[in-house]
Amino acid sequence: MGQPTHAPNNPDWWRSAVIYQVYVRSFADGDGDGTGDLAGVRARLPYLAELGVDALWFTPWYLSPLKDGGYDVADYRTIDPAFGTLAEAEKLIAEAGELGIRTLVDIVPNHVSDQHPWFRAALAAGPGSPERELFHFRPGRGPDGELPPNDWPSQFAGSTEPVWTRLPDGDWYLHLFTPEQPDLNWAHPAVRQEHEDILRFWFERGVAGVRIDSAALLAKDPDLPGLAAHPEPHPFVDRDELHDIYRSWRRVADDYDGVFVGEVWLPDPERFARYLRPDELHTAFNFSFLACPWDPARLRASIDTTLAEHAPVGAPATWVLCNHDVTRTVTRYGREDTAFDFATKAFGTPTDLALGTRRARAAALLSLALPGVVYLYQGEELGLPEADIPVDCIQDPMYFRSRGTDPGRDGCRVPLPWAEGLPYAGFGSREEPWLPQPADWTSYAVDRQERDPHSMLTLYREALALRPEFGDGPLTWLPAPDGVLAFARADGALCVVNLAATPADLPAHSRLLLSSGPLDDTGRMPRDTAAWLRA
Repeated sequence: MGQPTHAPNNPDWWRSAVIYQVYVRSFADGDGDGTGDLAGVRARLPYLAELGVDALWFTPWYLSPLKDGGYDVADYRTIDPAFGTLAEAEKLIAEAGELGIRTLVDIVPNHVSDQHPWFRAALAAGPGSPERELFHFRPGRGPDGELPPNDWPSQFAGSTEPVWTRLPDGDWYLHLFTPEQPDLNWAHPAVRQEHEDILRFWFERGVAGVRIDSAALLAKDPDLPGLAAHPEPHPFVDRDELHDIYRSWRRVADDYDGVFVGEVWLPDPERFARYLRPDELHTAFNFSFLACPWDPARLRASIDTTLAEHAPVGAPATWVLCNHDVTRTVTRYGREDTAFDFATKAFGTPTDLALGTRRARAAALLSLALPGVVYLYQGEELGLPEADIPVDCIQDPMYFRSRGTDPGRDGCRVPLPWAEGLPYAGFGSREEPWLPQPADWTSYAVDRQERDPHSMLTLYREALALRPEFGDGPLTWLPAPDGVLAFARADGALCVVNLAATPADLPAHSRLLLSSGPLDDTGRMPRDTAAWLRA
């Protein structure tokens, strides 16, 4: 069996870790102002240690106008005052380390906030200035430059808004996301140098790794050609120039034994694997598994494809069921369409939460038994559903840029419930949370689940404690009836998931380690149940 991932001297911890995603704004409110903060996280570190995670990934905690949930960064070397201070972040990194928990931070290299000093200087300097060369400023098309420079689409699904904004001086600037997030020009050496310095800044403060937002979007065709006229190679997705950028980043990370995980959405497995070559990124998110429907053939194909595309470069696969952008697992798995696609998000989609919860429990055991790294989004261990946010409370720009057709991502970002007997479910003490909590949120509270041996939280704690049973060996599929997934890992540890319509027999085994739900009276697995076994 491999060395435990939480061992402080294990250099390969990242190859099989369980990494917990913290969306600071919604995790825990330490000062009672309605916004989650670093004080709240620090107070809950014992909870995270007891849960059994190996590392924490923090979504952006930097100075930001919060026009896009913190992914509009105004200063990478300063913590936003709503969350705390840099000194407090350093204490948090150190205190987590004392509990055997490493820290990863989020870097957003494609763009900055329109409040970033560089962009403010570019606006002040005017057309043709060196300051504007750090971004993508262009004259418009048409007789009076009244048309955007090209036809590129927004990266917010469902958005009909342009990715170019015109200034009073006639120049247009590019923003693949919101107008408050101008894209950087990665062909400029100052942009590359600044980000390498930012990496060093955080590695010097003890972080163990970096998650790279929108990692395949940084490089643009310098001619900024129209997409319709020049579809290949893509003018701003997965360009070859990216690999030189990440090789230079890897040299920085290697100086600190730091690791990278890239947010890379690509349909081509061979192109995806290029980012994971030994001198580039260590890992990348596996979005095919996240988006996969609750279907045995589709899940097995996703697992096989994922393992196959990682094998040639020797990189570990990553597995994730949900994150801060995606409909929560319990809700998604309770719908008629259990897949995830940004383009199909809509208001009023019915869901069966009891069914979704049963499947989410089984999916937890499936994902935690697979070889590689698992990412766990805060609240998944509580079985939180997607919340219906009143329209007048929605803050996500995806909703506004879709002109109200996309419900946005706020439903998976609702502040966590910690205590059923306290105001705001124990999230904070004084002010109403920044997003409203549903009326039944206390039924998911941590303290309530801690008293319930059958709760989702109990299941996750038991599963994380038992996960080392699977070792670090490969996956071997076992013969199984239609609708059942069964595989073996190292040391005779087995995982079986029944997605068939009828109960299924367990394979031969010496011991039942854990099951996502009770077996029936004959010892068979009911539908939508998973079990871990010792052969």
